[in-house]
Amino acid sequence: MPAVTVSDITVLPRIHQPDPAVARERAVKSVTSAPSGYEGEGFPVRRAFAGVDLKDLDPFIHMDQMGEVEYAPGEPKGTPWHPHRGFETVTYMLDGIMEHQDSNGGGGVISNGDTQWMTAGSGLLHIETPPEHLVMSGGLFHGVQLWVNLPKAQKWAAPRYQDIRGGDSALLSTQDGGALIRVIAGSVDGHDGPGSTYSPISLVHATVSPGAELVLPWQPDYNALVYVLAGQGTVGAERRPFRKGQLAVFGPGDTIRTAAAPTQPQAEPNLDVLVIGGRPIREPIAMAGPFVMNTRAEVVQAFEDFQAGKLGSIPAVHGLGTDLHQSN
Repeated sequence: MPAVTVSDITVLPRIHQPDPAVARERAVKSVTSAPSGYEGEGFPVRRAFAGVDLKDLDPFIHMDQMGEVEYAPGEPKGTPWHPHRGFETVTYMLDGIMEHQDSNGGGGVISNGDTQWMTAGSGLLHIETPPEHLVMSGGLFHGVQLWVNLPKAQKWAAPRYQDIRGGDSALLSTQDGGALIRVIAGSVDGHDGPGSTYSPISLVHATVSPGAELVLPWQPDYNALVYVLAGQGTVGAERRPFRKGQLAVFGPGDTIRTAAAPTQPQAEPNLDVLVIGGRPIREPIAMAGPFVMNTRAEVVQAFEDFQAGKLGSIPAVHGLGTDLHQSN
């Protein structure tokens, strides 16, 4: 799981150790295991949010861990052209290569540590596929796709596309150098990631060495979720065990604690976690398939608009899409 690595972690900025006399550590509300399934043309996924109440996830809707799978030649798969409206898709690639195109002219190629951030907004069509040379050769494929809800006021925003290179992420470490922290979006301890978001959120990938601990300062008005991409360890002050494919949901507070077990699985030398959180939108949610709206009537309208060809046409001319750079 290379994503973004550094040769000398000691040269990175260190996150401050929260003062235990002042900090309110978040308790763990639940730990759930992601069931396995298939997406698109048949690539394996873990449904990270399965069984978790949407109120605990808000402003997030859905997350899949794609792979980790080693494809033989001719096996790599993607998704066909399909529509979205009312939310943002965030595709973070850990291993392998993925190409993206959309009917708004956005698109690009991402690999180890890169992120594609697509705001569907008022609606578009898009496709995600492995490049032809990867289909021919086969190889490792591992990534995450996260769906971020849009507030009612932004559901009709013009679509946009962000190509976030892995090297643009803010790289931090803990005081003892036991954890490498990549801030993709939002802010951690005053260090900002490159992703521009409509809903105020933070998205972090952390690699924790065996036996090391990660205590992250976290915005008290954000929810807090930690998903295990690889390895095993504990979560919260109560040190609840958790492992690959499990999601921890936290209660209120302003710090998050995770720790890597001293011994890790042979194929997974570290504990890798995705830490996400955001300010809840607290608006009604009506969703069906690729549409996330506020009312059932809006979902029905989205299907009708798609069938009428109002969500875009393909192929699009790359580079002609609207890029509205709006941050919080």
